[in-house]
Formats: sequence, C-alpha cells, structure tokens
Amino acid sequence: MKKILIINGHPDKESYSFGLSEAYKKGAEKSNAEIKEINIRELTFNPNLQFGYRKRTELEPDLLDAQDKIKWADHIVWVYPVWWSSVPAMMKGFLDRILLPGFAFKKRENSLLSDKCLTGKSARIICTMDQPAWFYKLVYRSPSHNAIKKGTLHYIGVKKVRITAIGPIRLSTEEFRVKWLNKVEKLGQMNK
Repeated sequence: MKKILIINGHPDKESYSFGLSEAYKKGAEKSNAEIKEINIRELTFNPNLQFGYRKRTELEPDLLDAQDKIKWADHIVWVYPVWWSSVPAMMKGFLDRILLPGFAFKKRENSLLSDKCLTGKSARIICTMDQPAWFYKLVYRSPSHNAIKKGTLHYIGVKKVRITAIGPIRLSTEEFRVKWLNKVEKLGQMNK
C-alpha cells in the first residue's frame, strides 16, 4: 500500500488548489493508499529562517510533525499556485524551515557537494497559473517548476518528479475546472 502525503501551499482555503488537493485525495482513497495531509496555511510557525544555516532555530511542533510526515511518505504531492513565477511566500518559508541539513541533506566536509537524505520517494507537482502552461514554459522557461523539481526535490533525493501545470485559471470556465479536477482525481487513483 502506497503512503501518500498531500501538501497544499495555497493560503486561501476556498481556492481551486484546495479543490485539486481534495480531488487527488479522493482518487488516492479509491486505490486504498494511506494518505496524510499538510495544509501549510493551518500550521503555526515562523516562515523566516532567521539565521540561515549559521545558527539553529528550533522547529515548532507543526514543523516537526511535517518532517515526520515527509519521512513517512513514499509519494509527496505538492499543490500550489504559481505567483510571480514562484511559490507562495508561506510555502517558501515552509520549505526553508523544514528542509534542513541533517533532515533533507548532509553537507560534505570540505566540499560543495551534499548527500541526499530523502531518497526513494517520488513526487507530483500540481500547480495552477494565470497563463497557459505552454506559455509559461516557452516564454519564462518554467522557473517555479525548475526551483521545486530540480533545485529542491532533486537536491534532497526525490528523483522521480512529475509536473501537472494547469492554466490559465483566472479566466477559466467551470467546464475547464471540472475537467482538471477529474484528471487530478485519476492521477490520485493511479498514485502518480
């Protein structure tokens, strides 16, 4: 049985991202997967990595719980909107605070290289945007996709990462949104 963690990075509970998270969860439940969730908006933590890696900032209980869930998971699903070609500030702060040396990676002594601590996991990125996905890729070269997939997940050892980019949302029809909810539910059912 696959262990799936769904992490929602949208600050608004009434957003389409929450509908997408629920659709993925509904599909995963049909496959009898074990499911845990993190809605970053509901966590209590300081998103500022105040001292960088120079000095340790103790993790709040919600972040310790999030780390436990990440360790537990076989497959991590990230759901968020693309804002200013990046992720929401709250999600960025969450990543900064939990993906720490010793948990997500280990720096090698006298080397620029690091060892990856979260190997053997897969991930799915489901992101929304206010432009067509092809335009984001062609014109902007998918900066948020590269940052999360390569700069973050690959760096910590999550090598198999798939991306589902949905857009444009702002001017989308109900039919468009329902179609994507159905597609995401099928992804959940396939545990992909």
